[in-house]
Amino acid sequence: MAGTTLTTKSSGSLVYTRRSGTVAGTVHRYQWPAIQLNIWILVMLVAACTILGIMATFVQIQLRLDENVPWYFAYYITICVLVILYIGLLLYLIIDGRLLPSIVIIGAFILFILWLVGLVVISIELWGPTGSVSSTCNLVVFNQNPHGVSDATFSWMMQKSICQSWHAVFAFGLVGAVFLLWIMIMSYQVFVDYT
Repeated sequence: MAGTTLTTKSSGSLVYTRRSGTVAGTVHRYQWPAIQLNIWILVMLVAACTILGIMATFVQIQLRLDENVPWYFAYYITICVLVILYIGLLLYLIIDGRLLPSIVIIGAFILFILWLVGLVVISIELWGPTGSVSSTCNLVVFNQNPHGVSDATFSWMMQKSICQSWHAVFAFGLVGAVFLLWIMIMSYQVFVDYT
């Protein structure tokens, strides 16, 4: 029966030891940098949850206005849920002591491709050639500055919030793509350090 032990070194890295069922079996030791892994998990959770919340708000706004919901709203919501589930799987594997670099690399690569597609679509919608969100926001929202307690001011504040939400989705999408690339590089380094 295979046994797994988890130890923490004073340097802050986690060491997972896996022994095979035989007495003279091999021992696999993967040293994951604990601080980097925790930072990655935190940033990816923030990015995925922020994009998920903004896209869910956009869906709610579209439905309230009796408009069609663009496919990329549901797409990005699905990808963010997959990222959150992936992080949950990684946390389970860390607790269980079975976090393997190959699992992390394969999962991160798949999510990176899906995340990048969402980022490209958001970029096209935000800065596309005709009728982009950014040009509309610049024309209708950012070139105006109403004051006082009025319906026009409240409408302007809501429109400004929507425009800034689009920029936030792009920013967190970019950060998420970079961090998914980073976890693949970190996993490869953990694998190379083992061999």
